[in-house]
Amino acid sequence: MHTLKRHLTLNEPIGKVWDFFSSPHNLKLISPPYLGFTITSGAEDNVMYPGQIITYKVKPVAGIPLTWVTEITQVEQFRFFIDEQRVGPYRMWHHEHHFKETAHGVEMTDIVTYKLPLGPLGSLAHWLFVKKQLEQIFDYRSKVVGKHFQIG
Repeated sequence: MHTLKRHLTLNEPIGKVWDFFSSPHNLKLISPPYLGFTITSGAEDNVMYPGQIITYKVKPVAGIPLTWVTEITQVEQFRFFIDEQRVGPYRMWHHEHHFKETAHGVEMTDIVTYKLPLGPLGSLAHWLFVKKQLEQIFDYRSKVVGKHFQIG
């Protein structure tokens, strides 16, 4: 089991930050282009709700397209939402998105807990490239978010 944790503070109103991050349509915008991230179903509404199933195509390794299906399992408006993989490249994927108003703006915390398939081969892949790739994806996300919001 592995965990990636990231913090980012935005000097913006909580409503604006929430609306941006809780919209599945913005996932493509904050994902590196090489991932080929495309929503294929489940994002017709801009309102996120528990039980929502969203289906994507992604190309995380060597440009090979994969189907990724996530479920929004919990939502508490302006506080947090959680998505979990139902079908995809990970054996387990649990992504918590937390939002907290502070004196300096909205503090966002992402906590991704994940497990790779294939036992020892998955562990080797994590060490060789998966961990680095996830860090690069979240680094890219921070840069893009900085173009849309004032970072504190």
